[in-house]
Amino acid sequence: MAEVALLVVVALPVLAGLALWAWGDRPGAVLALGALGSLALTLGAAVLVAVDQPDAALRWGAGITLRVEVADLARAPIVLVAFVGLAVAAYALGYGEVRGRARIVGLLVAFVGTMELLLLAGDLLTLLVAWELVGLLSWALIAHHWRGDAPSQATHAFLATRLGDLGLFLAAGAAFAATGTFDLAALSGAHGGLLTVVVVGVLLAAVAKSAQLPFSPWLFAAMAGPTPASALLHSATMVAAGAYLLARLQPVLDGVGWFGPLTIGIGLVTALAGGLVAAVQPEAKKLLAASTSAHYGLMLVAVGAGYPAVAVAHLVAHGLFKALLFVSAGVAIDASGHAELADMRLGRRLPQVAALTAVGTLALAAVPPLGGAWTKEEVVAAGTHAAPWVGGLVVVAGALSAFYAARFQLLAYGRGDHEPDDADGPRLGGRRSATGAMVLLAGAGVLLGLVWTPWGEERVLEIAASSLPSSEAWEVPASLVALVLAGYAAVLLDRSRRLAVPSPGAGWARVSRWFDLGVVVEVAVVDPVLALARTAARFDDRVVDAGVRGVAAGGSGVSRLLARGDDRVVDAGIRGAARFGVWAAGALDRVGEVSLDGVVDGIARMTGAAGRDGRRLQSGQTHHYYAGIAVGLFVLVLVATAWR
Repeated sequence: MAEVALLVVVALPVLAGLALWAWGDRPGAVLALGALGSLALTLGAAVLVAVDQPDAALRWGAGITLRVEVADLARAPIVLVAFVGLAVAAYALGYGEVRGRARIVGLLVAFVGTMELLLLAGDLLTLLVAWELVGLLSWALIAHHWRGDAPSQATHAFLATRLGDLGLFLAAGAAFAATGTFDLAALSGAHGGLLTVVVVGVLLAAVAKSAQLPFSPWLFAAMAGPTPASALLHSATMVAAGAYLLARLQPVLDGVGWFGPLTIGIGLVTALAGGLVAAVQPEAKKLLAASTSAHYGLMLVAVGAGYPAVAVAHLVAHGLFKALLFVSAGVAIDASGHAELADMRLGRRLPQVAALTAVGTLALAAVPPLGGAWTKEEVVAAGTHAAPWVGGLVVVAGALSAFYAARFQLLAYGRGDHEPDDADGPRLGGRRSATGAMVLLAGAGVLLGLVWTPWGEERVLEIAASSLPSSEAWEVPASLVALVLAGYAAVLLDRSRRLAVPSPGAGWARVSRWFDLGVVVEVAVVDPVLALARTAARFDDRVVDAGVRGVAAGGSGVSRLLARGDDRVVDAGIRGAARFGVWAAGALDRVGEVSLDGVVDGIARMTGAAGRDGRRLQSGQTHHYYAGIAVGLFVLVLVATAWR
């Protein structure tokens, strides 16, 4: 039964998603039943699989086996992905125009299946297949509307992550060279330089996928896609893949001495930089995108410190409250008609949505007793275990998180005086589906607060099969003080109407664009690469192609010489032979005429002479005839005698 459930978790959403896409924009009840029914079954199967932890394998060839298994750290994420997928699909069923809705819902459902395959992969080949499918479907979802800059932004996000994907291919090749197999369990047998290559490749792929520096700006490009895609991809699925992979392979990767410090460094820098970006970002979805990069940075800190279970716990908490906040942002954008936080303040108009959003922002700010607060404190403890200053910087990153969480709540759903008129029709239907999704996500987020209890902590230890870091006395008080100060600063800035734009000038605008990292990359990487490409093209035209053209010209000259030789020698010989043949034929014709005519004339003369001689024998006299008969008989007797 568990093996069948394992197949259902992966295959059912993929097949159902493709079928829903092919079904087209038919009656909404069929689409809703197909999407929600398939994802509900997937969720049930995921729970069963998480409990029983089955595995399955398919032998493909010598040394190559495709394997799916439920690792300890995958038990919670596989349930999370199915649950968030169900909630986001419910939101997508009322999102936007009816035309094209089947496509986006089908892609979302199929995406859940590919992400489940990524979480369950037990070998690098299966992981690569799932990794690439996740990237492909994310491109299709971001470019769904296919208008404006969505296609180009989707391509930007796709290519940025594809650059990191090359690292995973490199790691797979090095792993096979080191162990003779692609199994993840066999990676512990890799040593020396090949292990270093594996670590470099996996870290590159994970950093790119989880939008860590210097790859973070691609997540802003992905915000051009529809909000349901952002709510699924950029909360608990695609962006989570990198952090999950590092947590899953942490025992192997930690075999290289520099892995832990480098991972902590990347995570810390991204968490702090992402926090600053979100603190001044004027657009709702981009604020949440910067927050996503920052929180996955915190997960990398936990992995680098040696506590992958803490990273996965924060991944689960973050997936719930970030999906909730993305849906909330979609409602705000739909209601106000724009993405600018400065002109929203929809609290009076949408009180229910505002209350549900508050659950997400409180979890994002790490306010106890919500689950997000517990997992953030565990990250602080993990960082302190690595070094006290690391734990201190995690507290600073938490303060920034509290500030931009309050900023989002106050600007998007604060009480304003210039709210737009209420909407009805399609927007009202979309709002109902969004509210239903938010209720599911907020309820799960509140239940996650049970981890603060001894029973909840025991369940975490049981599921993760790993230890948790011990906390220092100063950590929780420091976090609470930072939380209060950040919230108070947000309230003060809101009262002075400076929360939307903290300070005039281009400096904050530059910060809100990831410190213009995209411009830096363009100047430092893209432009030099393009210049090198142009130089190579000129070299190809002037040197390589010149040589090719010279060889071609030489070949043409030789061919012309051969052609003239052919005309003057070969053709002359052929013409001479032809003239000789004509002459010989004429000579033979003349000889034939003379010879044949002579023979014919001779035969005719002989026949005439014989005829004349024969007439002489016909004299009419009987005695002549008798004499002839006697001579004939005599001749016959002589012949007969001679024959004997």
